Amino acid sequence: MKRTLSAALLASVVATPLAAEIRIGHIYGQTGALEAYAAQSHTGLMLGLEYATGGTMEVNGEPISVLEYDTQLDPARARALLAEAYGDDEVHIAVGPVSSGVALAMLPVAEEYEQILIVEPAVADSITGANWNRYIFRTSRNSSQDAISNAIALGEEGVAIATLAQDYAFGRDGVSAFAEALEGTGAEIVHQEFVPTDTTDFTAAAERIFQAMADVEAERRVLFIIWAGGGNPMGALNAMDPSRFGVEIATGGNILPALVAYRDLPGLEGATYYYYEIPQNEVNDWLVETHFERFGTPPDFFTAGGMAAGIAIVEAIEAAGTYEDTEALIAAMEGMTWETPKGPMTFRPEDHQAMQSMYHFRIEVQDGVDWGVPVLVREIEAGDMDVPIRN
Repeated sequence: MKRTLSAALLASVVATPLAAEIRIGHIYGQTGALEAYAAQSHTGLMLGLEYATGGTMEVNGEPISVLEYDTQLDPARARALLAEAYGDDEVHIAVGPVSSGVALAMLPVAEEYEQILIVEPAVADSITGANWNRYIFRTSRNSSQDAISNAIALGEEGVAIATLAQDYAFGRDGVSAFAEALEGTGAEIVHQEFVPTDTTDFTAAAERIFQAMADVEAERRVLFIIWAGGGNPMGALNAMDPSRFGVEIATGGNILPALVAYRDLPGLEGATYYYYEIPQNEVNDWLVETHFERFGTPPDFFTAGGMAAGIAIVEAIEAAGTYEDTEALIAAMEGMTWETPKGPMTFRPEDHQAMQSMYHFRIEVQDGVDWGVPVLVREIEAGDMDVPIRN
């Protein structure tokens, strides 16, 4: 018999499951510091389901119902919500969350219920690494893909690098993967700084970084920033004039509001997961056109990721011929290649990480654009990156 949701969890569910339908649970941080990422992810998920079903929101005649749950970025709450989704709401496939720390808390629940969790957009390597289990698939990039692509963009002989990152799974895994990716490039990380996720005053950290870099003999000194959510330190650090120490700022891609700060850094280089003008394919054309029509804005970083997850769900169900048999779904998804706004992605059989392209960019200031525009230098294809298997 189906149990009744608690009042707190009932408030998190915005769709009521029906008897005969494909139930997708989106468990993500609708409120909190990463809510902008969350909103994009959900928009993308719904667009992906729509695109892959030709607008019917049905697979093989069965309607799709999407249930939403707000983790509020609380790992304990996320665990409970995922258990409710699988147990009470009989969700067939879950998607989420936004935060890597929250994702790590959710992974054992998928294993306990023997149900699939598609991780999107959390990034930490440990999700498909040390903490992985066979029910976990990830459509978002991982820290190693970020790191390797940025190492390709920045790593060369004579480059000394300092890193600034948030002190939690995303930041720690990101720096570790970046240091590993730089091995053999001639570049070297000479200083690391980790600060709390809610830091707003970067003066002390910046002074430690600049002093450490001032004493380093190098042809090029780079401060590489790994940051998620609000309070991005780029603008504050640039205002401190790092050039007086011969230091330039570099970072990966980000959402459009964050790219506003990039406008003050023309020529900045790095690697990004997505920018709507870069990929040239039919799926991205549809996404860009549809997003402009409905919202009056371009699709953003995590919209593309959510769409990739939505398409993957439909294609997995079609390939497996079922949405209720988890083992059949796993068999269909391992090694599955499908088209996304970024082009083809493939779930690597060994760890279910989506192998995908990344993009080396250089920032340009363009008339009429409020943010720094990431202009493509080169596409870094999946085969160009030796992404470690860490599980």
